[in-house]
Amino acid sequence: MDITTTANFEQLLDRMQHGGVDGTSKIDLVLSCVDNYAARTALNQACNELNQEWMESGVSEDAVSGHIQFLLPGRTACFECLPPLIVASGIDESTLKREGVCAASLPTTMGLVAAMLVQNVLKYLLGFGQVSYYLGYSAMKDFFPSDVMRPNPECSNAQCRKQQAVPDHASWTPMVWKALGHDGQENLVVEHDDNEWGIELGGDDDDAGASGFAASTDAPETTKLASGLSFAYDQPATAPAAATDRQSASVADVDVSLEDLMGQLKSL
Repeated sequence: MDITTTANFEQLLDRMQHGGVDGTSKIDLVLSCVDNYAARTALNQACNELNQEWMESGVSEDAVSGHIQFLLPGRTACFECLPPLIVASGIDESTLKREGVCAASLPTTMGLVAAMLVQNVLKYLLGFGQVSYYLGYSAMKDFFPSDVMRPNPECSNAQCRKQQAVPDHASWTPMVWKALGHDGQENLVVEHDDNEWGIELGGDDDDAGASGFAASTDAPETTKLASGLSFAYDQPATAPAAATDRQSASVADVDVSLEDLMGQLKSL
């Protein structure tokens, strides 16, 4: 269905308003997985008109980057608040396509972006974890930028400006996830009466983890770690030599002939 036509756009609005599970209520969320700007603009217009939450996703033409975005009308930037250059310039994207030439396709990039989108949907609908309002992906550097983009007060979309004027939308603040315990309190430490193995849980910022090893501050000069990584403990420099000495001592202490050992085995 081409939602950029007037007739199909009206059908899209109807499905969004009455496409719920019971057939009468509005849907919970719209997912945009289209491959052109015209369809994104149409979805953006429909969601702004109905104050409908939606998530947009896309992969670049060179297939080495992509993004997902959670759009809340009047609270976060809509598609036309920060439009791509082609949309902002009013260029017909069909004029940019050449016969027999298609955009690059890299299934791994598309799979990653699709997985990011589905994971974000689950977190939003099921209410767990931090929902990403914008999450990008750059395959060249394995870089995942994340941000919250506010709506543009001078957005060209009239419905977006209308949604921004709603008092509840103007006072909206991004959700910040915090881990809660079973009683609703933050940072709850769960203790069990039966702890046979003496397992303890420690936070990422603890000086000593559950194993009792303190975070190392002085790494060996010959070993370089990437940013964000650290040693869990310092390996003793004399460990190999000490182990060899213990092994030699153990061998030296055993002064039993082969005949004596055979006799001991027979007497068992």
